[in-house]
Amino acid sequence: MILTTLFWLLFFIIVYTYAGYGILLWGLVQLKKLFSKNDTPFDESYEPEVCLFVTAFNEKDYIAEKVENSFSLDYPKEKIQYVWVTDGSDDGTPDLLKKYSELEVYHQPERRGKMHAMNRGMKFVKAPIVIFSDTNTILGKQSIREIVRQFSNEKVGCVAGEKRIIEHDTESAAGAGEGLYWKLESWIKKYDSELNTAVGAVGELFAVRTHLFEDVETDTLLDDFIISLRIAQKGYKIAYTPEAYAQETASLNVKEELKRKVRIAAGGVQTIFRLSSLLNIFRNGLLTWQYISHKVLRWTITPISVFLLYVVNFFVVVKNRSWAPDDFYTVFFYIQSLCYWVALIGWYFENKKIRLKLFFAPYYFVMINYAAILGILRYFKGRQSVNWEKSKRAM
Repeated sequence: MILTTLFWLLFFIIVYTYAGYGILLWGLVQLKKLFSKNDTPFDESYEPEVCLFVTAFNEKDYIAEKVENSFSLDYPKEKIQYVWVTDGSDDGTPDLLKKYSELEVYHQPERRGKMHAMNRGMKFVKAPIVIFSDTNTILGKQSIREIVRQFSNEKVGCVAGEKRIIEHDTESAAGAGEGLYWKLESWIKKYDSELNTAVGAVGELFAVRTHLFEDVETDTLLDDFIISLRIAQKGYKIAYTPEAYAQETASLNVKEELKRKVRIAAGGVQTIFRLSSLLNIFRNGLLTWQYISHKVLRWTITPISVFLLYVVNFFVVVKNRSWAPDDFYTVFFYIQSLCYWVALIGWYFENKKIRLKLFFAPYYFVMINYAAILGILRYFKGRQSVNWEKSKRAM
């Protein structure tokens, strides 16, 4: 009885996290559209000054393309303040940037982490809206206009753009998995935003009202998430707009993607402690339910449940003494076993550089849950540095 109860509890957690929440979210949005009035219309004439804010650490290989992309965006150039903070860079990044007279480049030799650089750089922002972007991402031409359009609604305090992975036919498991992951993530963000508010933003492209920004603890690992959720806690909406997007290539391989996911998982645990008040549903209402369903479960219980379910399923079958394919638990155990074998084949193909995407999705799914567990352990051991160890990207 205990084993079967545990089986169904783990089964429910996994299904709810990866499918149930999205389906329930979609259903609630459809009901909202039936019974509520249309949202506040946008003011298409709204065209304030904005600051395009980039932190860069040893990014000389991306500077020319990023600056050219920044200058090509469809928005009056005289209304854009370009701020770059290059703290700790020693590869010539600051010198390359200073060749462009339109840019404001702030540099100090000490490397104290991205969040320290962001806190420092925000002191130089003059515009009412600040748009954060990473050096190695290319923004869609209409991105600033789409972001500003969202801010014409005074209830919006933060705007989350979409992250897009540039995919190739010869993609590795990391590329195929990461591309699929972000398509699903963007779908959920869209409906989160339509129901109430998006749950966080991605550092590749997000924007906030400058007056709402508050200095964040410098040891913060997920700066984009902390900044955006604290604004949501103040009662402002995080709007999501896929028309404002940032493109980047996938991680070079699964090893590089694993490194990135472990850090994100460690940052997720840190975020749960740092935003503990967000777990109070009586204080935050719908936002708490969204936060737990979309993020907290993925960062804590669900990764453990994925692997524990297989073990519990095995012991249930052993206890029932039935390996025949007419028992649900036995069939489900065979299905799980098949999925792990497919993931193992995906791992083998990845190492042999055999590109068969059919095997990459299960492999990526197993990998990100494994990475989440490693991230949890790393956080509690205190071994996660605040400084990014950059993952290599595919070219």
